Amino acid sequence: MAARFGHLLPIVLGGDIGAYALARQLHEATGNRVALVASEPIVAITRSRYIDVVHQEAGAPGEQTVAIIERLTADRPERSAVVMANTDAAAALIAANRERLEPTCVLPFPDLEVMERVSDKASFSRLCAEVGVATPREVIVDLADPACTPPLDPEPLGVPFPLVAKAAIGSDYDRVSFEGKRKIWFIDDAQELAAMWQALESADYRSPFLLQERIPGDDTAMRSVTVYMDSTGAMRLVGSARVLLEDHAPWLIGNPVSMITEAFPGLWRATEALLTHAGYRGFANLDIKVDPRDGRELFFEVNPRIGRNSFYLSAAGANPMTVMLDDLVCDMRGPRTEVTTQVLYSLVPYRLLRRYLADPELRGRADSLARGLADPLRDPTERSVRRRLTIEAQRLNQYRKFARHYPISSNDRSR
Repeated sequence: MAARFGHLLPIVLGGDIGAYALARQLHEATGNRVALVASEPIVAITRSRYIDVVHQEAGAPGEQTVAIIERLTADRPERSAVVMANTDAAAALIAANRERLEPTCVLPFPDLEVMERVSDKASFSRLCAEVGVATPREVIVDLADPACTPPLDPEPLGVPFPLVAKAAIGSDYDRVSFEGKRKIWFIDDAQELAAMWQALESADYRSPFLLQERIPGDDTAMRSVTVYMDSTGAMRLVGSARVLLEDHAPWLIGNPVSMITEAFPGLWRATEALLTHAGYRGFANLDIKVDPRDGRELFFEVNPRIGRNSFYLSAAGANPMTVMLDDLVCDMRGPRTEVTTQVLYSLVPYRLLRRYLADPELRGRADSLARGLADPLRDPTERSVRRRLTIEAQRLNQYRKFARHYPISSNDRSR
């Protein structure tokens, strides 16, 4: 445990797996208890031995969340608390209230103007073009414009079917809820596109939406890069992973659930160029896909936060919280940490993962790493029997969930 952080109060916003992973990493970096602000936290959190849950009502306005942070940190000295979160909406809330929370709290997020530039899919594509980073073909449909007529045929706009559709500003999308909501929409034809526009209209969604060419390739074509840009603007920590399997439930589609950490120096250089050009500070997580047709590495987005699966860095030997706290709390910046150790990270049972690995080489690599499989929820220091049994039951439930949302065809049963 790092004695230099003994005075620190770690605060986490959120109650899901990603929030628990942040709390675990903060606890391991500091040795301190973690205050977690949430309305309905998962059992892994409520039964944790080192997390103190601060309940707030479901759907509470951001002002209430900020007020809770201020109450938790009242009368504390400068740089004696840190606030972490793992959703776009929470990240935007923290950035928007920087003046209220600093200097008591350190906030590893970019300024709001920079956050909006990199997380808005339209301006993100322009930033990528300026530094020579490739992105998929896309078109922005401005649903915020009352005169906008959403297109039913995007091909004349340069994006033919099939395509992917998603919110251009993730924090705006986080704030709405409606039946049939999906994180990402996979659209094959005009009928499906019209149904999506109708769903957004019924939800009174008024924010730009992105139509993007669908790049072929399965989940294993995806790459994840996680970085920390320090307070001087230098890349102080970088790690990456090859995705093996993603969640396929509509509300979580695209979230990796199994990955192998792997160094991708070319992606690291491109990420550094992009974020340096943007004037970025704090944690960022980037989604990239390798186009199997030509090998191009296409950058999909920058998440202005550390990402739901940041624990893959800790599993590979580099707790990102320590690097960040050294910078923001202690004003200490050592050499860049580059994560090169290979580990298997998985939120689903290994036997389930293996069913979906068609590539023999990837199966072999996963097999060689399976004994040390890392899951952030499986913290050996947690002592609650109920917690452990709940987590294992939820892991087993993944078989049913994947059978429903991502069935394996009869031709693939030999995997």
